[in-house]
Amino acid sequence: MRPPAGGAATLPKPPILGICLFDREVDTVCRNITTLYNTEPPASEDEIRAAAAQYVRKISGFPTPSAANRDVFDQAVADVAAATSALLGDLVTSAPARDRRVAAAKARDRAARRFSAPRAALEPHQRKETP
Repeated sequence: MRPPAGGAATLPKPPILGICLFDREVDTVCRNITTLYNTEPPASEDEIRAAAAQYVRKISGFPTPSAANRDVFDQAVADVAAATSALLGDLVTSAPARDRRVAAAKARDRAARRFSAPRAALEPHQRKETP
């Protein structure tokens, strides 16, 4: 790549490869990491490992490691998963646990409102009127 006039080369922005969904394992670099603490039902070991893999993919920038990096990548995922399990087991709170099904429904509702039809197409009672 040629440097821009009068400056050093800039790296292109990486493409958005995907978004991780709560109930689906995605083999792409994820943009969001889900909260696993203080939830009902509690996070499973599979969810903790998936979050660890998501974190390692995100910080490494690789949706999947090369064969040369597979062992290091897998060890990093195992280390992060172990640290996450220890953290989740040691944290304390007096707050009630969040129901993940309710939180997921609220998130879907927010996304539907945010990405649905333009404001003009909404019924009058659905529009947020600004003063």
